[in-house]
Amino acid sequence: MRRTILLVEDDSAIVEVLAQYLKDEGFSVTSASDGPSAVAVFIQTQPDLVVLDINLPGFPGTEVLRRIRAERDVPVIMLTARVNESDRVVGLELGADDYIGKPFSPREVVARVKSVLHRTEREERKERPGERRHGHHVGGIAIDDRAHEIRVDDELVNLTPTQFRILDALASNVGQTLTRTQLLECVSTDADIEDRTLDRHIANLRARVERDPAHPHYILTVFGVGYKMRAPS
Repeated sequence: MRRTILLVEDDSAIVEVLAQYLKDEGFSVTSASDGPSAVAVFIQTQPDLVVLDINLPGFPGTEVLRRIRAERDVPVIMLTARVNESDRVVGLELGADDYIGKPFSPREVVARVKSVLHRTEREERKERPGERRHGHHVGGIAIDDRAHEIRVDDELVNLTPTQFRILDALASNVGQTLTRTQLLECVSTDADIEDRTLDRHIANLRARVERDPAHPHYILTVFGVGYKMRAPS
């Protein structure tokens, strides 16, 4: 199946180069150059992945991400020329699957696109339609892999795709410490960027699933190693 990639970037030269590289790899490519048109093209073309610049006319990439997330859960790789870490953190907290800083190599972007799509497809294949629904229960937390839903004490909790992957990884290995490297592999291919935001993801995840995030019962820090999930007695 030919995958469609939406490029959202106001620099036409970058769009032209990236589009050609992606087409050479067998992808179909659509594009938009500002915030409003990006949302419109997304709804019209239903792409399989979005490469999204954060600095756009109309409204910024972060707002584009909010709006497309309201429409459909689709992988998003964000581009930015900014060096402020807070920009990356905002994008990741909104649910971006990966982040690439400018300047970048077009081959790097293509490699990231393939990696994110491969990871997404692997997660989708975990459970085929018609098969018994699988999930995890850890104390009051219920994880439905197929519906991609989390419930805490029977109440639905909204998580970003990144937070969901981290929680799912921890819940699949209750009592086992997962190293930072193992968790980063669940989140992104770019450990250099993600390592600086993994703790933020964990903090945000605790805020959503723990009764007292400052004194967590489920998601525990193993200092110098990583994190583990505990089933409260």
